[in-house]
Amino acid sequence: MLATVIHAARDIRVETVPDPVLSTGADAIVRVVAACVCGSDLWPYRGVTPTNEPHRIGHEFVGVVEEVGAEVHDVEPGHFVIAPFYVCDGTCANCRNGVSTSCLNGGWWGSDDRFGGFADGGQGERVRVPLADGTLAVVPGPVTDAEIPGLLTLSDVMGTGHHAALSAGVGPGDAVAVVGDGAVGLCAIIAAKRLGATTIIAMSRHPQRQALARDFGATHIVEERGDAGVEAVRALTGGIGADRVLECVGTKESMDQALRSTRPGGMVGYVGVPNGGPELPVRQMFNRNVGVNGGVAPVRGYIEELLPDVRSGKIQPGRVFDLELPLQEAAEAYAAMDERRATKVLLRPSAG
Repeated sequence: MLATVIHAARDIRVETVPDPVLSTGADAIVRVVAACVCGSDLWPYRGVTPTNEPHRIGHEFVGVVEEVGAEVHDVEPGHFVIAPFYVCDGTCANCRNGVSTSCLNGGWWGSDDRFGGFADGGQGERVRVPLADGTLAVVPGPVTDAEIPGLLTLSDVMGTGHHAALSAGVGPGDAVAVVGDGAVGLCAIIAAKRLGATTIIAMSRHPQRQALARDFGATHIVEERGDAGVEAVRALTGGIGADRVLECVGTKESMDQALRSTRPGGMVGYVGVPNGGPELPVRQMFNRNVGVNGGVAPVRGYIEELLPDVRSGKIQPGRVFDLELPLQEAAEAYAAMDERRATKVLLRPSAG
C-alpha cells in the first residue's frame, strides 16, 4: 500500500510500504477514507523536531473497518470509525480519569505498540489499529461524503479546541481571546461559542482565517502582537483582559501573549504543542492570580459529546479544510500548510 514517510526536514515522500496485518487479537485493520496534515506535523517538517531516520507520519484519519482480531467486540467490519490521534484502551485508570492520552497501555501512530505490533502512520491507505475497542469511535451509518471533513476534525483539532476551552473554564458570558489562527485555534473559537462565551477575540493577521473566525463566532479580530496585542485585548474587555485565553500555538511568544492578555484571576487553557521554549513566569502569574491548565487533548473522550453537533451542522469544524489533495501529493500538502497557503489539508487515499 501507499503511505507517507518523512525522511528529513522538508523531505516528505509517498512510498510503497507493507500492508498492515492483524497481530495481537485486539487490533483492527481500517481502510482510510480521509486523513490530514496536522500543524504539529510541521515541527519535524521544518526540522524543529529532528528526523533521525525515515519513518511513517500522520495521526488523524477516518475510515471503514475491514478486519478485526478475535478479541475485538465493539468494532465490526463495515463500521465507519474515527481514530483519535493516539491509541488507548479506554479501561485503564488514566482513561477512566478522563486522560486517555496517558493510557497505561496506549501509544502513538507510526510506531510499535506495547504488544509488539506496528501502529501504521495515519497518512496511508490502510492502518493497523491497536486496542481497537478503546481507540476507535464508531459513527452510526450511513455516512455521507459531505460529512467526512467534519468527522475528521474529531480525530484531533475540534476535540483539541474543545479541550482548550474546557481547560480554561469557558462558560456563559465569558470574554475569551484565542491565540493562534490555525485549525486548532479556529476550532477553539467554535468551542468557546458553543460553551456560551459572548465576547470572542481572534488574534489573527490572515484575512481568510479572520473571515472564517468570524463565521465561527469571533466577535472581534486583533492583528497586533506583543504589548500592542495585549493592549488591544484589554481595550475590548473593560481594560482588564480576557476572562479566558486559549493558547493554540505552542511557542514562547504565544504563551507570553496568552498570559499577559488574561485578566487578573483569569485562566489560560493551553493546547499548543510546546516548541520554541514556552516558559511560565510564575511570579507574574502569582501576582495576578492567573492560572494555566491544559495539555495534550484527550480527544477520544470528547467524540461522543461533539459528534451530534457536527453531524447536525450545529457546528461546522470541517470548514477548516481549505485544500483537498490525493495522498500521492502529500508533499504539496505539507508545503501548502508550511507556507500558510492552506489552513489544513485533507488527504484522500486512492483506496478510499
